[in-house]
Amino acid sequence: MPDWTYHPLRGPAAAVLGERRAQRAALRLLASIGSRPAGARLVAHAFGHRHPPPHLAGDIAGAPVRVRLGICVPPSLAREAVRAMPPLGAGAVEVAPVTEADVRTVREAAAGRSIPVLVRAGDPAAEAALEPYVDGFTSGDDPHLVHVSDPSVTAAAAALEQPGTVVLARPAVLVEAGPGWFARVTEAATPTGPAPSLREVGRDPRRWPAWWWALLVGLGMTGAGLGAAAITLGPVLLWYDRDYLGMTLHELHAANHHLVHFLQHDRITMAGTMVAIGALYTGLAWGGIRRGWPWAREAYLLSGAVGFPTLFYFLATGFVEPLHTATALVLFPMFVAAVRRTPHPPRRRVVPEGPERERRRALVGQLLLIVTGAGLFVGGAVISVIGLTGVFVPTDLAFLGTGTEELEAVTPRLVPFIAHDRAGFGGALMSAAVAILLLSAWGWRRGESWVFWTLAAAAAAGFLPAVVVHGVIHYTDFVHLAPVYFGIATTTTGLLLARPYLRAEGQGGTAGPPGEPGVTR
Repeated sequence: MPDWTYHPLRGPAAAVLGERRAQRAALRLLASIGSRPAGARLVAHAFGHRHPPPHLAGDIAGAPVRVRLGICVPPSLAREAVRAMPPLGAGAVEVAPVTEADVRTVREAAAGRSIPVLVRAGDPAAEAALEPYVDGFTSGDDPHLVHVSDPSVTAAAAALEQPGTVVLARPAVLVEAGPGWFARVTEAATPTGPAPSLREVGRDPRRWPAWWWALLVGLGMTGAGLGAAAITLGPVLLWYDRDYLGMTLHELHAANHHLVHFLQHDRITMAGTMVAIGALYTGLAWGGIRRGWPWAREAYLLSGAVGFPTLFYFLATGFVEPLHTATALVLFPMFVAAVRRTPHPPRRRVVPEGPERERRRALVGQLLLIVTGAGLFVGGAVISVIGLTGVFVPTDLAFLGTGTEELEAVTPRLVPFIAHDRAGFGGALMSAAVAILLLSAWGWRRGESWVFWTLAAAAAAGFLPAVVVHGVIHYTDFVHLAPVYFGIATTTTGLLLARPYLRAEGQGGTAGPPGEPGVTR
């Protein structure tokens, strides 16, 4: 059964700062980021819901809102709430209770607002003084206002099912549940519908749903990665590689005994990353886009928007790899078809909220996966820059036992050839990182086992080949492999912490009606 009872904030921030200080610190942080245009877009894309269904629109005390969902704060937190809430997906801010002594504070908070600010005044003088500066006034006995003090998503979604009902969260809800609470509630209250059947779609590709095309891209990336691995473990170089270098594999080995192994380590790592991207795209297609969730399409779109343009790294390296180019040219039209098709109405399976301890552990796991995704993106960007400029890091040259000048003396095309592999790996890593980060930020829902398996498959495909190939060729410098070890540790820990939450099973349905403990009128 869901935990409907109110419980005090028990997070580490509250333990150190106290509940009120923790709330203020969280709101100030979000306000400082959200008050800037770039920061507001970042918060909105990370935690906000940009697609509220029309039936959630309405009005609060006569003020029209896009979504009947907001926050209730005391005057001392009003300024931070008014600036922090719009990017998070809130529809309004209620300030309560307000006395005559709070008039100036509320007036300053309401200045420059982008969502309605409502006031529950404690005396007529305060209401008269604030009437020109706020959007309306609420009362404590309004039957349409529901104040929630528990982070139950199903409780808030159930309350929103009543026409005209407005749900207002206490600050402790956002501190405890995370800033994505508004997005999760809006998603839970979104109407659902069935995906088109095979009979309805037929065999005409022009009628295929978006997720079919997205799935084909994912399977194509997986196949391309496995093919690249087979080539690397077999001939290593294809005919066009030998033609470009003007050397055979034996001649490369004779020039430097570690050179062929170095090429293999770059290409196996790249192949593993391609398979990881394939796993991520397959998961997003099957688990997210197929079920009509806009965030899954956007995660897929942003990852591809980072990955496909890296094909043009050849303009800097000078080496055009035919199979890489052919793969991109085949998959890109499918990618475009996947993101251009109008998604069908979303379908969701509601799983009852589980134990509080399970949810808190999952939040830590989510944070670790987000950190992993962000770290991989930074790592991919650094690798791309190095690949397009200096090509080698000191540990590379130490493994090879030579310098860049000596490698260039073998053949002038050797360093650009390696640069292509190195920069391409960096671009693929950035693309995978975007999908990991956004899937972890947007897809973290109880019972969404596909999120767990998608991230686990991507981690296995990306990390294990990198570790194994470095061990096989004896390139085991700890500093060089430290980011890989860190990524394995954070991903494994995060998935283990979140496993009971993401893989939870339960009967479909919604929580009980508002009015239970933890929900007040």
